[in-house]
Amino acid sequence: MPREAHKSRPMTVGELSRRTGVKVKALRGYTDSGLIYTLGRSQAGYRLYDTDALWCVRFIGELRGLGLTVAEIRELTAAWADGRVRPVGSHLAELLHRSRERLRERIAAQQQILDRIEKFESEHQQHLADGDLCWAGDPRGCDARA
Repeated sequence: MPREAHKSRPMTVGELSRRTGVKVKALRGYTDSGLIYTLGRSQAGYRLYDTDALWCVRFIGELRGLGLTVAEIRELTAAWADGRVRPVGSHLAELLHRSRERLRERIAAQQQILDRIEKFESEHQQHLADGDLCWAGDPRGCDARA
């Protein structure tokens, strides 16, 4: 089908969801946030989108895959739409830096959990191997099992 003919045929949110793999609820949220524009609504009240919405959803997915939040994506697109003095590229660079720092913090927190697991296993290696691990203060009474 020629691109012009395909572009003129509006899609419902369900079709946009099928074509992008993004859940309808997320698409509605993106639309309500102003990240995806609609052509309006059908006579039956369905949101209608053109093929530009496909690009928008893919772009949002790419940025989400880089760790940006929906609020940050909204901030970036607002900066672009407003034509602010600050270039969008530098704004994106700052958002990517924020995302990287959040990710590093999450990795550090997960590493702390791994360290605690290793310490626990090391301290209780024999009890874990024997299947007999009692917790201090266990109301079931470890002493009664000994």
